[in-house]
Amino acid sequence: MSELELAQQGAVVQQDNAVQKDNAVQKDNVAQQDTTVAETATLKIALGIEYNGSRYFGWQRQQEVTSVQACLEAAVSKVANEPIGVFCAGRTDAGVHATGQVVHFVTTAVRKDAAWTMGVNSHLPPDIAVRWVKTVDEDFHARFSATARRYRYIIFNHRYRPAVLAQGVTHCHMPLDAEKMEQAAQCLLGENDFTSFRAVQCQSRTPWRNVKHIKVTRHGAYIVVDIKANAFVHHMVRNIVGSLIEIGAGNQDINWMAELLALKDRSRAAATAKAEGLYLVSVDYPEHFALPSAPMGPLFLADD
Repeated sequence: MSELELAQQGAVVQQDNAVQKDNAVQKDNVAQQDTTVAETATLKIALGIEYNGSRYFGWQRQQEVTSVQACLEAAVSKVANEPIGVFCAGRTDAGVHATGQVVHFVTTAVRKDAAWTMGVNSHLPPDIAVRWVKTVDEDFHARFSATARRYRYIIFNHRYRPAVLAQGVTHCHMPLDAEKMEQAAQCLLGENDFTSFRAVQCQSRTPWRNVKHIKVTRHGAYIVVDIKANAFVHHMVRNIVGSLIEIGAGNQDINWMAELLALKDRSRAAATAKAEGLYLVSVDYPEHFALPSAPMGPLFLADD
């Protein structure tokens, strides 16, 4: 073989070696990219939450005051070992409780369900608890995917104030006629302008809401106002309850609720009922998200 042929053969071998080296580098790069993607891949997790809102300044995180959101984010962040922000279905006010709040968060942490339930609970105060966990699709959002929210307001209707559950019910010493309250409430069903039951500071763009269910029932000394709607304007449930109490006490007639609804004037309705008796008990979502269900409560109350 001539020197020229040897030189050409050597060049081919060098080229082959270079190509193999390039291919190996590219494979390493792809592997590194895959590893990076795997490390930064995110999961969306939904949690069912309950809390006693008595000592909190509402759901929303605020500076210098205690909030449910801040406590939950701190607990979830410890389990995830990274900073976590949570989003809720409904922002409850100071003193308001929840048995069926739903939240979601995004994380790179891969954990067993027990870590997101029992693990998070171990870092939460006694008055906040995780009830269930579910890994959800990317398009799920605790607030914007919700189709309805349901609240229950508990009135302890007795001459004397309660000692047990004092911060979980609203005490009304005047005798109330629950049947009249039930009749008066039915005019609120359907889509209506709830300006008369909307807080002055409400930031919602529209006062129109669609009430799907409202029921007033008595259980011994307890009266339960159960209301479900696509959404609620600020203080809507508590303002409705305040006016129903006036009717139940005999200070207004049954038609007064319909009159208030038509007036569209907050100043004409009754005072806002206290926060202590209000519970967010459930949130509805499209069936394809397949979220777990839990008893609505609170306490002894059935789901119907």
